[in-house]
Amino acid sequence: MSVFDPNKLSVNLIPPATPSEPIEGRKYTLTHSDLTAELFLDIGYVYNYGAINQKMRDEVLGEWEKDEQGRFILQGKAYIDGGEFGETVSGIRFNVFNREMDTALKGIVYGDLSFYANYPSLLDAPIFISYESTYPQYRQKLYYGTPRQYLNQIYQGS
Repeated sequence: MSVFDPNKLSVNLIPPATPSEPIEGRKYTLTHSDLTAELFLDIGYVYNYGAINQKMRDEVLGEWEKDEQGRFILQGKAYIDGGEFGETVSGIRFNVFNREMDTALKGIVYGDLSFYANYPSLLDAPIFISYESTYPQYRQKLYYGTPRQYLNQIYQGS
């Protein structure tokens, strides 16, 4: 992945989802091709589990949820391991996900621009990514800024 190229992003809206609905429960499935550096984003009421490579498990999932105060947050998750990898491999997976998360989030945010046109306040919603692992040092929930920050980076070319 590494560098986000909007021309290498394919977006699939899964009906009955629309460019503006749903808000709460809107789900993103982001996958990619290591060969072509293409990103594939599915947006819907459900995750597109059929697009996930069950061997690699290198997808990023996201969902709009409400926090305890009733504010919207974009909550994502990345699968590090479920016990099938040793600690070294899980550490490598964690580092790769962490390094590539910027590109993944640019794909998710840019791929749903019409959604933000309908709900501009969500541009300032916080983004959290939960790393799922059996190893405590990799089982983390990290803050990744806001959608606005990713759009600004795209339009400023960084």
